[in-house]
Amino acid sequence: MNKASLIERIAAETAVTKKIAENMLEALVKIIIGELKAGNEVTITGFGTFMAKSRHARGGVNPQRPTERIQIPEVTVAKFKTGKTLKDALKGK
Repeated sequence: MNKASLIERIAAETAVTKKIAENMLEALVKIIIGELKAGNEVTITGFGTFMAKSRHARGGVNPQRPTERIQIPEVTVAKFKTGKTLKDALKGK
């Protein structure tokens, strides 16, 4: 499912226009990104938790020249931990 089909499903299930559904989805994404950038977690009970984690700096190997060592800098990445309702639904319970 892509963004356009998700917007169509939201519009159909909530009886709103596609434009309103698109605005709601974009607002949700904007809010989640803003909270993660601020270092906060976003928990949707039953669905899961979005969080920002720091991946520490480490050494690595240049794949183009395997004899060359490189330093990989620290980076912040998004993580998602599934909630109980989603886990149970995927397990078929």
